[in-house]
Amino acid sequence: MPNLDLSNLSVSVKMSELNSKDSSLLSTSSMTETVNYPDQVFINAAKIFQGIYRKKPPDRILVNYGPDIVHTPPQFKDERSQRWSYELAFNALKYQDLLETILLVSGFYHSQPLPDEMTSLVVVMLFDFQYRKFQPRYVSNKEEVIDEVQEIEALLDSYKTKLAAALAKCRIKYAAPTIEYILPETVRKQEQRASTLPVYAWINTAKASITEVYNTLRQEGFTQIDSPSELGAYTYCVDQHCQDLLIFPPHLKEELGNMGMVVHNLLILQDKSHSLAAHSVKALLTEDNDVIVANPYSVYTIAHISALTGQFSGNIYVCGVKSESREEEMLELFGNMECRNIKLLKESFPDLDPSDIRLQKAKVLLLLPQCSGSGVSDPVEFILQEHGDTALLQDLSQGCISTDRLNGLAKQQLSELNHAMKFSKVQAIVYGTCSIYPEENENVIRQALHLKSEGIKGPSYRISAPLIPPCSSEDIESASDNFLKVEPSKTSNGCFLAVLTRETVSLS
Repeated sequence: MPNLDLSNLSVSVKMSELNSKDSSLLSTSSMTETVNYPDQVFINAAKIFQGIYRKKPPDRILVNYGPDIVHTPPQFKDERSQRWSYELAFNALKYQDLLETILLVSGFYHSQPLPDEMTSLVVVMLFDFQYRKFQPRYVSNKEEVIDEVQEIEALLDSYKTKLAAALAKCRIKYAAPTIEYILPETVRKQEQRASTLPVYAWINTAKASITEVYNTLRQEGFTQIDSPSELGAYTYCVDQHCQDLLIFPPHLKEELGNMGMVVHNLLILQDKSHSLAAHSVKALLTEDNDVIVANPYSVYTIAHISALTGQFSGNIYVCGVKSESREEEMLELFGNMECRNIKLLKESFPDLDPSDIRLQKAKVLLLLPQCSGSGVSDPVEFILQEHGDTALLQDLSQGCISTDRLNGLAKQQLSELNHAMKFSKVQAIVYGTCSIYPEENENVIRQALHLKSEGIKGPSYRISAPLIPPCSSEDIESASDNFLKVEPSKTSNGCFLAVLTRETVSLS
């Protein structure tokens, strides 16, 4: 966002200008309606924002946020509270420059004797206040009242005319149909895609058959159709690549989340890219093979592989489950999903010995490393569901990943892939990201194949085509070089998938 020239901004703007239809700050996919957040959500959002806000050079700092230390981590009542908190922090981050400008131009920042440590709370509450067109928030008597939130809310309300005037002048200054046009074009397009993205859900065949799920959906009033282009009302269709993957219209996302089949883990809401990875693993297995999952981030993908291989006798070994609380959380989820063949390992994947006696039956290794998430339309969902790095939100709020962060990710990805090749009993590696950058995708694969790393035993690896139905979808940009690449679109997040298999040894 360009630097805002504060010198020519007058605050002689009527409230009626801001109340016009085109003056709202944004209409993001994650905030399609006004939510009366409980006080605790603001506290949590402020703590998250404090850890990810964009720091400026000393000569450009006009608004201070105090020390970066967060003394207590966010406390989430439930998944909805967690998502609200992250969405609010992320939206405030996207509009950080604008919100700071409003605080300065309105005179609020310099007139209120608040400590710097409360600035993050002011910023996230200001975002919500303007989103509600500076109207009062309804607070339920059942919710906990927090003094700091009440204090900031009262102060913002006392300044609402000047805050609204500053917001309106910013919109006028940039001749923006809505203030969201101040955002980078890549971010606006991302939000537009997120608003149209269908909901994907795979059937947990460990708990219910595909036919049973179809019958239940019919009883719930759903109609099966042939194509995603026909989605509407209470309809769904079957994905063309994964026969256990269902596609629902985007407007049903919240309703689906409350549906009994989802609550009880018969249907699992998850992006299609992870289903492609799970099916690729399953296609490479035989009945008694084990699987190594290098990273513990995507728990639903692990469960999906378990459901797909439930009739096999092999195990799924998951690396890097170090804390007892994380282990308990995962075991409880897998138990509820009736996944019986999963073994959790405390060792992180880079520390895992390829000769470990437990892993000698493993023939397939799944590597879904930490990635930029640059192909995902809803960064908050990506971070929360796949246990991504919250620091990525800083870059994703601006629509691109910094060169330093991208290089750091690619270096780690290459290191993990090189280590994966050292497992001599493993015959195939499935590598996947939710990134659109070649640096994290093709380049990593080609560098790993080019390097002759020490400790790699057995035949060399080559690139093989993912063993899923032919890639004829309009969303599949390229299957050249046997890489599966999906570009972000209104119907799909972007992703990358590669399968490496051992070269066959000729006896002649």
